[in-house]
Amino acid sequence: MIASTSVWRRFLRNKGAVVGLAVLSVIVAVAVLAPVIYPASPWDLAGPPFRRPLTPGFAFGTDTMGRDIVGGIIHGARVSLLIGFVATLCAVIIGVALGAVAGYHGGVVDDLLMRLTEFFQTIPSFVFAVVLVAIFTPGIQSIVVAIAVVSWPPVARLVRGEFLSLRTREFVQSSVTVGHSSLHIIFREILPNAMSPIIVAASLMIATAILVESSLSFLGLGDPNLMSWGYMIGAARTVVRTAWWISFFPGVAILLTVLALNLVGEGLSDALNPRLSREAR
Repeated sequence: MIASTSVWRRFLRNKGAVVGLAVLSVIVAVAVLAPVIYPASPWDLAGPPFRRPLTPGFAFGTDTMGRDIVGGIIHGARVSLLIGFVATLCAVIIGVALGAVAGYHGGVVDDLLMRLTEFFQTIPSFVFAVVLVAIFTPGIQSIVVAIAVVSWPPVARLVRGEFLSLRTREFVQSSVTVGHSSLHIIFREILPNAMSPIIVAASLMIATAILVESSLSFLGLGDPNLMSWGYMIGAARTVVRTAWWISFFPGVAILLTVLALNLVGEGLSDALNPRLSREAR
């Protein structure tokens, strides 16, 4: 309890992290309350096409089909955050499992798993994601799977390094001497002590996942039944010169979300690793 309190205090000293957390909290609240804030469907026609921003009834204007951009941004937040969080969770689970096994057992097991990890890292991640989504039916499930598949290798290498460092510690050797199983030692002894860098990496991965999802939707590989920020930008690319606002506001939404996540990630890094933060200063 004391440790968590000190971590929170160090986090609050980072003004950028506090601002990022505040912005992220607003975005999450908007995503959760989207049906309440904008009960109509974002696909419904709300007025004449190409209405400019600040037009009465349309704060951000309308798109090429007369849909309200505000509604699209509000409902698009749900899709972007959902995919970002779920894809990151899946990638972290895969990476932690493989990295923990490789780092704890070492030897041949470590070599095989690291060669597998290096194989996935040699493939350009975004191109690989495009291929995976194109193979399957474009949808939220295929996007989550594609992002998770291309995102787990860095987590696996990070966890492996932590396990290689921690497996020789006295508390681990004591657990081995007592006769605890490998699963107990991995998940009850070593993993809790390796969570700090994993949490930081996961917070940054969410931002990357949102960018990948937006890029896939921009290319027309998103879920055709769900409004997303990437889809809104992609649909407006042919009129970007004459109707700049259609792509501008979704782009700002992506920018703010990714920036907020990165600020929170930096704040967590400083809070969970105070020694590294002091050395940097």
